[in-house]
Amino acid sequence: MQFKEGDKVQFIREGSLIDGVVKEFKGCSPDMWYLIDDKCKDSWIFGGHLILLTPLPIIPQFVADAIDTFKDEGDSLAVAIDYEVYTNELVKELSLDSRVRGWLWETSNQELFARAWSGKYEVEDEPLYYVRFFDGGLGFLNAYFSGARLVNYHLESEGYKTKFTESEIKNMDERYWAFAVPVEEVEVEHERD
Repeated sequence: MQFKEGDKVQFIREGSLIDGVVKEFKGCSPDMWYLIDDKCKDSWIFGGHLILLTPLPIIPQFVADAIDTFKDEGDSLAVAIDYEVYTNELVKELSLDSRVRGWLWETSNQELFARAWSGKYEVEDEPLYYVRFFDGGLGFLNAYFSGARLVNYHLESEGYKTKFTESEIKNMDERYWAFAVPVEEVEVEHERD
């Protein structure tokens, strides 16, 4: 197999499995040598000693939460992956996100779920929102870490936050979701001002 610059690979050095990234290569097939950056040092490794690193599955946070919940309950993968298990009653009882059922209904997502069940996955970044109750610079929800909330400017500081995920907004108060505005929209508006 030929690797290209930027490929994530693995190889064994002194009995340990090492992750690295291809920086450059020389030679011609089948005698290719690759310069691998493994965060500790750069090493030239014979191509026959490299394997392509399979990327971790990327799943939404609500799916990661469902995996954790079913594992905590002692359930098996077979139970957790069955989209018909996600009844309204079970979703409410286990405090799951109802979107899991629709996500699992897609066959391609079932494979991602099964791969993520092993415990090795990445959580995709959830979109962030401001809660803007009225127009103007001082119309944004500010949630202090103490639990107090007020309406003020949209910039965050160490004591409070102004950017929230959908679930954070709905957990504070379902009615706030009607006032959610994607962070990008607000920041574009403020760049124009």
